[in-house]
Amino acid sequence: MRRQRSTFIAVSTLIALTLTTAPTPANAQSAAEPHQVTALTVRQADGYATLAWQPVDGATDYQIERTAVDANGTPTGAPTIVGIWRPNRQINQQAPTFADAGFNPGDTFQWRVRARTDTTEQPYSDPVVATTTAPWGNPTTPGEQLRTGWETTNAAQYTSDTDEYAYTAAIDALSGRVRVVELGRTVQNRPINMMVIGHPTPATTPEAVAATAPVAINCNVHGNEPGDREACLIMARQLAFSTDPRITDLLSRTTVLIVPTINGDGRANNTRGNSTGQDLNRDYSLIRQPETAAYIKMVRDYRPVAGYDGHEFGNSRAGDLPMLPPRHQNVAQPIFDQSQDMIEGHMYAKGAEAGWWACPYGCEGGGNIGLSEETILRNTLGLKNVANSLLELRSSGGQTRPDEGNTANNRRRKTYSALWTFQQFLDYHRADRADILNSRAESIEIQAANTGRLVFRGSRPIPAYPAPHPGDSPPPLDAPRADLILDNAPCAYKLTDEQYNGARTDGPGGVGTTVAQRIAAHGWKVIKTEDGYYVPLNQPERGLIPLLLDTKGVEKLTDGERVYPTLTGRRNGPLTVSGFTCADDATINGPVTVRAGAALVATGTTISGPVTATGAAGILLADSTINGPVQIAKTTNAVSVIDVTIAGPVSLTGNTTGTDAPLLAGNTIRGPLNCTANSPAPTNLGVANTVHGPRTTQCAAL
Repeated sequence: MRRQRSTFIAVSTLIALTLTTAPTPANAQSAAEPHQVTALTVRQADGYATLAWQPVDGATDYQIERTAVDANGTPTGAPTIVGIWRPNRQINQQAPTFADAGFNPGDTFQWRVRARTDTTEQPYSDPVVATTTAPWGNPTTPGEQLRTGWETTNAAQYTSDTDEYAYTAAIDALSGRVRVVELGRTVQNRPINMMVIGHPTPATTPEAVAATAPVAINCNVHGNEPGDREACLIMARQLAFSTDPRITDLLSRTTVLIVPTINGDGRANNTRGNSTGQDLNRDYSLIRQPETAAYIKMVRDYRPVAGYDGHEFGNSRAGDLPMLPPRHQNVAQPIFDQSQDMIEGHMYAKGAEAGWWACPYGCEGGGNIGLSEETILRNTLGLKNVANSLLELRSSGGQTRPDEGNTANNRRRKTYSALWTFQQFLDYHRADRADILNSRAESIEIQAANTGRLVFRGSRPIPAYPAPHPGDSPPPLDAPRADLILDNAPCAYKLTDEQYNGARTDGPGGVGTTVAQRIAAHGWKVIKTEDGYYVPLNQPERGLIPLLLDTKGVEKLTDGERVYPTLTGRRNGPLTVSGFTCADDATINGPVTVRAGAALVATGTTISGPVTATGAAGILLADSTINGPVQIAKTTNAVSVIDVTIAGPVSLTGNTTGTDAPLLAGNTIRGPLNCTANSPAPTNLGVANTVHGPRTTQCAAL
């Protein structure tokens, strides 16, 4: 992990935060009994109250008591133990806090806290009476007055699909910050909507949104886990209408992408899977279903740099908010480190301030679920160079909260804990944007270099956090088996026309999209030559490509042919490329010419001379040095230049690569850069080039 962070930016973690403490005299506890809790305060936020108190020497844990009271502080219900603070709940043992949740926002309560020494109960603190924060939004202000179906029924019912569509459409109509776009349709033809949120207005195209380093929240992939979805809908209203400087500043710096319900059919039927029974969180790499295909195309086009994926967890021994980063061993180290930093460096520390128990997946009792499968969104996103985390909401019960079952109070606790997490995620991105972008850039260059082994199933280890937080069970190791490791990575995979374009039966109703369509959805570059289709590995998603195309793949699409380098070592004299040529760790002392219809894939290679390609099928250069000019014109399939040092001018002219934009990312060019009449225009994936000369026309901003 990059670092442990004990402090963070001094901002409100949620909107309209207020501090409410009972007006007790300053000396009220001067005569406190032995082992009595003192200095109890209660701070109100959206859907929860943070209790804090002075630690008691020798205390094993603390019990939190809540009593409903009227406006005069007279009890209207029986006192209830609503929580237990234990040392493993947080990292700051000297400042215990507890986030009490599971009440109707706006009601008034009395709180008391008492220490326990082993099983011996000590005296309660003096009581604190406070009114909790009402649901966000002035009921008389247009936009702010909107409420979800879940809110209007006081959490008795979750928001229906039709209510969601009406709610998001109303936000879109009333707020200039929001644009609702349809990403696709479910199997049963429900729209999959995404809210694009920015200030004062969101960027108008996916490419323009991508330039803002957006963040993405996937709120409801399992239809019977809707707590995160309700939090997303509430947060969308806050982002759309709040005048809080934190919100307007945040939205002026980035774009927030919220997909409330990717699994609309499952939510309507309260089922984990979609209408075909497919667990969509086991399909983000294979994209057999229209729902997952829609999300992966969104990632390709909008290019979020960080993400969260919402779930609910049945482990009653877990913390409030179990979290887990992308762990697949093909995920680049900087992305894994950044994701871990977000969890352990930020969420643990901020959870300790707010009183939530953020912990690793499993926390207590383990969690042999969702390890290294690349089909899981957090792993798929990590392999796509997105810093991200899975979020679980403990479904009910546990050792530090009462077992409330599927009650309104339990639903509120889940939803408002998710709302806290998503708001913290936005704060983390705002403060750590530079680090996130650096991690992403480093990972793209690492992946494109195509070095190191390939692992087809296996997780990065996550060591236990130092005791006493956050429990006794870090996620299981899930080390790769020897037969699922490929030490000698190929240059590319070659597919036949039947493999690439042939009909598939692995979709809804036995009809699946082709491998070609799925590769296009992922955004990978493909080169077509006379003898087949080549998918090179010197691309930004190198770690994911083999998992779908190699014969060792555990959940693959097809058995592609491994293509190894045809040119290594030293070569003196001119090189003319015909057919498909792969250079790796080569030194070419002379000019390189790529003929029409041919392809050159070069990685870790030094070329002493100009590189010229006219009418080529594809040019992919990565992690290389070219001592001379580069001219690429009229390419028909793919152009990619990543992390290449070029001593001379670079010209991209008249390349027509369909929907696949030429890629220029992270290069050092010691000369001018000119891009003219390319369709589509080149992009840099947000990884800037260093150019010692003028940048003109289509490459002026790269």
